[in-house]
Amino acid sequence: MKINKSYFDNLSGDFLGGTSAMLVALPSTIAYGLMCFAPLGPKYASVAAIGAILGTIPLCFLAPLFGGIKTLVSAPTAATAAVVSVFVAELVNSGNVPIDVIPVYVTMLGMLTGLLQIVIGKFGGGKFIKYIPFPVITGYLSGLSLLVLIGQLPKLLGLPKDIKLANGILLLNYWKWESICIGLVTILFMAVTRRYIKKVPAVIAGLFAGIIAYWAIALVDPSLRTLTNNQYVLGEISTSATAIMTNISHRWSLFSFLNFEILKTILVPGMTIMLLLSINTLNTCIILDGITYSHHNPKKELMMQGLGNIATGLFCGIPCAGILTSSAENLRSGGKTAISQIFFGINSLIVILIFGKFVAWIPLPALAGILIMVAISLIDFTIFYLLKHKSTVFDFIVIITVVIAAAELDLIKAAGVGTTMAILLFLKEQMGASVIRRKIFGDQIFSKKNRLQHEQEVLEIKGKQTIIIQLHGQLFFGTTDQLFSKLEPYFSNCRFVVLDMHRIQSLDYTAANMLKKILVRIVEKNGYLIFSSIPEILSTGQNPKKYLQDFGILKHPGVKLFDDLDSTLTWIEDKILKDEMVPAFDNDKILELSEMEFFNGFSKKFLDTITACIVTKSYKPGELIFKTGDESDEIYFVRHGNIKIVLPLNDGKQFHLQTVCMGGIFGEGAFIGTITRSADAISVDETHLFVLSRDKFNLATNLHPEVAGIFFERLALIIANRLRQANKELKVFQEN
Repeated sequence: MKINKSYFDNLSGDFLGGTSAMLVALPSTIAYGLMCFAPLGPKYASVAAIGAILGTIPLCFLAPLFGGIKTLVSAPTAATAAVVSVFVAELVNSGNVPIDVIPVYVTMLGMLTGLLQIVIGKFGGGKFIKYIPFPVITGYLSGLSLLVLIGQLPKLLGLPKDIKLANGILLLNYWKWESICIGLVTILFMAVTRRYIKKVPAVIAGLFAGIIAYWAIALVDPSLRTLTNNQYVLGEISTSATAIMTNISHRWSLFSFLNFEILKTILVPGMTIMLLLSINTLNTCIILDGITYSHHNPKKELMMQGLGNIATGLFCGIPCAGILTSSAENLRSGGKTAISQIFFGINSLIVILIFGKFVAWIPLPALAGILIMVAISLIDFTIFYLLKHKSTVFDFIVIITVVIAAAELDLIKAAGVGTTMAILLFLKEQMGASVIRRKIFGDQIFSKKNRLQHEQEVLEIKGKQTIIIQLHGQLFFGTTDQLFSKLEPYFSNCRFVVLDMHRIQSLDYTAANMLKKILVRIVEKNGYLIFSSIPEILSTGQNPKKYLQDFGILKHPGVKLFDDLDSTLTWIEDKILKDEMVPAFDNDKILELSEMEFFNGFSKKFLDTITACIVTKSYKPGELIFKTGDESDEIYFVRHGNIKIVLPLNDGKQFHLQTVCMGGIFGEGAFIGTITRSADAISVDETHLFVLSRDKFNLATNLHPEVAGIFFERLALIIANRLRQANKELKVFQEN
């Protein structure tokens, strides 16, 4: 790939940024490398230190080629080191793998991690990572951290290798005061730095404090001034170019000794490290976006990191992730382009080749102190607050279970426990959350079909026969019994049970059978099970309508199906009015003024006055009567047919406000206030109307003012009833 010339415009800034980032990352990189191979003993300290630093270099050179975030610096992380350390310890304890071959398994583990990152980057950019329950992750990390903590305590105390920690804690004569002093000084300075000097990385402060403590003790103990048989330092490390290449070639020469049965054990830690690295990298990228006002590509970043970790494995390094401390230091010191990452890699290599021999003097108790503090920082002590609330007690149980599994069992079993607990946590959340979003009765909500007053009164009295259940979420084996239990009290009193399916997300076999059971109970009382707003397709790809048809539910005569809630309520209301034998207009009739409910009880003088003002109009199906924005002062009385009042939306769609039926009125707002129309009125079928303008009405009522008073009183009553009904519905939706 051709590197843009503008990259070199900030060469000095990139050099300073890359160098500063390297200085920040180097101590922790060495510490985490040593942590990974600590179970193998001091003999492998050289392999660990060199491998950790070498592992950062391929990522630095690959980033400019594949276009990741320009200033993102990658290095080993504490969580990754914890997983690798436990993996190595398990191989050592198993006794089935020669010590010399274990580093090869670590190499395979790193390459598998990279491959998995490429796969998840390719298929979705790590979107699924956010769905992993936090209690599982924190439990797993806390368990691994406990293992690291237990593994480092003997080194902090200076116990001989053949003395177990449980025994060594009681045998004070085996404790080495030199080791304890160096380790405690390291821990103390890390703690103080984290709390009070946050600009300085705690790992660096702790390491330098440990080194100073070591040489202070060396002033009174000459044996500490030599590398020979010195149990307190790493010991001689070969860091020449020849030694490094020999080390790499030697590890690959052991590839033939891999046991492919044992090799299967890298899958679980590989997936664990992949998740930890991916989360760490993506979180760092998000923060860098905020600092630089840029926007990273998660898919590209994960694939680039995966490719880099495969290359890291080839060079016998340990897996890396984008780290915030060094990346921020890179930016702070002037790094702006991907060249800063190249300088980070070059300077890391120079440090190995020129200053590697000084790594030999790093005190082991100081590293133990660093790793103990890192392990403690990874343990989530806030989990005990979960015990304060009943709703989070189960989360605490999940975490503790995974912690115990990770600390007492091997990684595969711990991962199995974590997966099982994640499933249980999911089921608990789903089963604990109600699938019923809202429960409404038929006397609380009505269709958009305007009913005459005598019809509305009947519907309010008989409204308790109808219950509308708005469902949401997962209808599966864990929630269907809950649905049946909530509905059971209403089977005897409700003839119409409406299930609004608009917000369901899944539907399984158990739920379908439970719906059959609900249907049987409803039909026993001569009722109807009504499905409203069944989605055509769910996010899972399932077609719930076809699913219910295949089960024969929708074919039952006691089942009704409607596209939306309004058509559902309209059918129910029509059914109730018919069953109650409420008088209705003949659909073939065209009403006269005296036959309309609005004019019931009015005198002949009143009717004659109004008749003199009105005109008759007819409209064909679909014809526009008036539209939004029209200037008008007319009120309409429906002699025959139905009028649909709709609100035009910006996207060309319409919102259905109401349907005005035979004998109803509409357009009263413009008549009262002579304002522009706020909605469209469309003729649904062949329609005949009486039309009364305000101007003509005023002329007539000037001669008969008592007519105006009666007219507006009746009009106010209708508007008040509509507002009362609207308020009732709003209250229901606010309270549910």
